[in-house]
Amino acid sequence: MQDCRAVNEADAHHARSLQKRLNRVEKDGPYDEEEILDGTENSQLLLLMARHTQLKDLLNAHHLTGGYDLIETRKGVCLSLATSFEGIYLDTYNLEIDLAPLLKICRHNIPLSIPVESLAVQSNMQSDVKAFLDTLSQHLNAYAGRKQQLALVKELHETVQVMESNKLYTILVLLFSLPGDTSTAFLCTLDYADPTQCLPTRVIFESNGTELGLGK
Repeated sequence: MQDCRAVNEADAHHARSLQKRLNRVEKDGPYDEEEILDGTENSQLLLLMARHTQLKDLLNAHHLTGGYDLIETRKGVCLSLATSFEGIYLDTYNLEIDLAPLLKICRHNIPLSIPVESLAVQSNMQSDVKAFLDTLSQHLNAYAGRKQQLALVKELHETVQVMESNKLYTILVLLFSLPGDTSTAFLCTLDYADPTQCLPTRVIFESNGTELGLGK
């Protein structure tokens, strides 16, 4: 009986020790397998449990974010948000989010003109992170699309001059002219009232101070 009690106590001690180490691994985030493995059977079990916990957290994060590409960080995930225009992939932006105790944006390389924190609040990121990422993706794709359109216009019309613009490319005033002929020059104003769209909501043409046309 004493031997059985000793074995049971030893098993209980090992179980408590294993749980403490697993809790420490879960709390600290990504783990070093060499630090976990110490040559014992318990360390092998701990490694399997840590891998299972890590995989479960990643799958849960991937489900919450709606399938956006992500990699694990020490305290959460880093998501990649790709942009495109007319089927051509453009820039990719990264957003790092802590998952616990609350969702928190740590850092990103998104243009400062896009109000990431405000979008997170408006989309209620804490309860619906996918809605936030979808909204942010809309803003990024529209921004990238407007920027790409301007680059294409400048490429196709070498004489075009950008007279006015802002960081979001939601207002563009372009001066078009023929080489060596300033008499045919005209201004084209592109107004993008909706920052989630890459097509202008208003187009104005002017020549010699006279409005030539208005489009919506």
